[in-house]
Order: sequence, then structure tokens, then C-alpha cells
Amino acid sequence: MKRKRFIALMVIALIATGLCACKKDDKLVKVQLTEVAHSIFYAPQYVAFELGYFKEEGLDVTLVNGLGADKTMTAVISGDADIGFMGSEASIYVYNEGAEDYIINFAQLTQRAGNFLVSKDTKEVFSWENVKGKTVIGGRVGGMPEMVFEYILKKQGIDPANDLTIVQNIDFGLTSQAFAAGTGDYTIEFEPAATALETEGTGKVVASLGVESGMVPYTAYAAKKSYIEKNPDVIQSFTNATQKGMDYVLVKRMIN
Repeated sequence: MKRKRFIALMVIALIATGLCACKKDDKLVKVQLTEVAHSIFYAPQYVAFELGYFKEEGLDVTLVNGLGADKTMTAVISGDADIGFMGSEASIYVYNEGAEDYIINFAQLTQRAGNFLVSKDTKEVFSWENVKGKTVIGGRVGGMPEMVFEYILKKQGIDPANDLTIVQNIDFGLTSQAFAAGTGDYTIEFEPAATALETEGTGKVVASLGVESGMVPYTAYAAKKSYIEKNPDVIQSFTNATQKGMDYVLVKRMIN
């Protein structure tokens, strides 16, 4: 056991130092990255920043919180962002609209939903039948969080259109505030908002959508077709850095 722990710690040390030498060239390639939300759910990405993995790959990455997939996709389409990080469905919508320079998902980061169902009843013994006849603050129509939620409801024999009311007109970044202010019987939240509601005593986390839904292509990195064609080395280096972040988080999880 001690030997295994020692080996695991050594692996972490190797990963933390990059396993390979940092780029000697001081001229890092600037990359603008816009993310759909800022959440611990995307820990490998932040590890890549904090441990210098992007710089090791020759990239100077600037991170912006897009506050929703629609705004993130707009940033990519307009050229304000080189790479967007959002639900994989967003690129499909753009492609279906017939865009010539469409958006391509080139790397996946998460394969489960990372949000939670929060109840206003802090003493509730939860079952999915409880949501019938209730009001739930959901997500944007056609967005991955909302589609996964509706998929779970259907798995439970619940009709999303008729068995409950799903509020879908609240801005992505304001759902927890609206819930705390009195809107809805339930809300769907990412961390840290879900835990914050529970800590404040205004809600209780009653279900994990990731557990309930199983594996789905939840979030991915995407860029314009033209950007990928012109910058294949940047795309590969970006993917390499993110993979290092994933490896680090995986090893940390194994020894803990």
C-alpha cells in the first residue's frame, strides 16, 4: 500500500512538472478562450492554467466567462474568442443553420452532467415523483442542461411538458438568485451555486443530474472550421495541455 502511494505521488510530481520541458521559445501564441460557466466541474481546465500546462505547450491562453452557451457561441462566431467551451449541442445548431465556416467540436472535457437539483424544502425526502405539479427553474431551451433534465424526467415516466412547469426565461447566471428570492419549488444549479444555496439554508441538494442521466457528451471545446485549419498546432497543443490537467486530476482522485 505504501509503495503504491509513493508511486502515485511520484506520478503527480512528474505531471506537475510537465513530464517534458517547457517550450524554450518565449513567443507564446495568444489564444482567447471563452467558457460557458466558471465551475469546479471544469477543474482539469483550471489545473492546466495553474500548473502552467498551456505555457508548456507554447500557448498564452486568456480565459473569459461567457455566462451561457449562447453568449459563448456568439463570441466564437464573431471572432471575439478563438476557442469556445460549452455544451456540444451548440455547434450542431450552428451547422444546421448552414454556416459555411461552421463550428467544430475538437475535444471533450466532461461526459456527465455536472449540475444538481435543489429543493426549496430543506427537509424533503426526495423522489422524482415529487416534481409533478411543481415549478422548476430549468435551463435554456435546447441547451445541454435542459435537454439532460428532460431526458431524466422521461426516464422517470414524467412528461416535461404537462406534469410540471419548467421556467426557462431566467438568465443562466441568475437562476440561484431567483430561486433564493422565491421563484420555483426546485432549481437546477452547478457548483458552487448548489452548495451555496444549501449553506444559506435556502435549499437542499436532492439529486445529481450526472448520476441520473449517465454518460453524455456534455461539454466540449470548439472552434471555427477556418481557425482549426489555419492553426492545427494550436489546437493540438491546447488539447495536450487540457489532457495534462485531466491526468493530474485523475491521479489526485486515485490517491485520495
